[in-house]
Amino acid sequence: MADKELAKVRTKFAEGVNIAVIKQLLDDVLEDGIVNDGEKESILEENSTKTDKARALIDTVKRKGDEASRKLITRLYNRDPTLHKNLGLSSGQPAQPAPEPQMDEEWSTTLKPTTDAFWREKLNDRSTYTVTKDSIRSRVALLITNIEFTDKAKIRKGADKDEENMEKLLKALGYEVVKCTNLTGKEIKEAVIKFSKHPKLKETDSVFVVIMSHGELGAVRGINFKKGDPEREQDKFPIDDIYKHLDTAHCQDLLNKPKIIIIQACSGEKDGSVLVSDAAVVSDDAQQPDPSLSAGEENIEDDALRRAPKEKDFIRFRSSTPGTVSHRNDDEGSFFIQYIVEVLNTYAHKDHIEELFRKVTERFEDFSVSTERIDDDTQIPNKDRCTLSKKFYLFPGLWDRI
Repeated sequence: MADKELAKVRTKFAEGVNIAVIKQLLDDVLEDGIVNDGEKESILEENSTKTDKARALIDTVKRKGDEASRKLITRLYNRDPTLHKNLGLSSGQPAQPAPEPQMDEEWSTTLKPTTDAFWREKLNDRSTYTVTKDSIRSRVALLITNIEFTDKAKIRKGADKDEENMEKLLKALGYEVVKCTNLTGKEIKEAVIKFSKHPKLKETDSVFVVIMSHGELGAVRGINFKKGDPEREQDKFPIDDIYKHLDTAHCQDLLNKPKIIIIQACSGEKDGSVLVSDAAVVSDDAQQPDPSLSAGEENIEDDALRRAPKEKDFIRFRSSTPGTVSHRNDDEGSFFIQYIVEVLNTYAHKDHIEELFRKVTERFEDFSVSTERIDDDTQIPNKDRCTLSKKFYLFPGLWDRI
């Protein structure tokens, strides 16, 4: 019984625990409803020494019964696993982890929730970006989807499904979604600038910026784009401008916070023909890269005031490598967005964002599409412009328990 275990280790616990852990455990048992505010204050204020506080904590919880004692032992394991081991406690130890699921197993259709214990473990991990329950309340994301184009031949069938799926995923992760549909290149720029001034950015722990449209190397196209028309060929938004508006110099509210950029768009026509528009699977076709738009070019300026890196804590995930096409299904949407949703639903409860993106890429290893008119054509996503200095976990399900 857990209460008997606590009684046996009472003296060794009082000798080995430090005051910081005692206070953390008191916060934990208060949150668990084992003690009330008055009992917590009594333990801290009416006992002058650290050992007396520790004994009072053990005695108070032990009197609450076996279930309360078990919860305290579990909390101790999460707060100080070394002390837990030294005390020889058996209760509260997590079960042996299940074998890693294979990539070909059934994918989850909803987000698997993370555990409070996992979140608390990462909260004390200096190699992990801090995510608190308060910061989750302020999460915000920008979602831009171009579906209808002035050139009717370029309507992106299935893109409405991408918009629906991505909005559902982001909201389930606790993000308020700023959704924009069918924008010109200029309007995309204006939407990004407006988002860079969103009042929630100051308190959020992260942002997503998702843009889905036709594209080319270095840019996504606005809805008025038309190849062969000199004026309408200028209707595009340079992808690198996202960094200009969300970097340290222009958006200090996002300093030291992960900024996840997802681009679903072609970046060229290499390694495959454009699939016919009446096929079930099509590509977000694009013209040959404009040499004036060079991916990676940036005017880097020194920040003499803050001496903080201008571009920091970004990660960009594109649906295809530079110069190649991206594919989507008329009914189900793009494969890239489908795979992102499936991987995050299945693994976001325990994997950080870079590992999640790696698993999305892994899903494309055997990817190919074909029609009667063309040979097999392939696609592989591309993670680039990564300046994350720590691991970022999304902690799905924590939002629902706030």
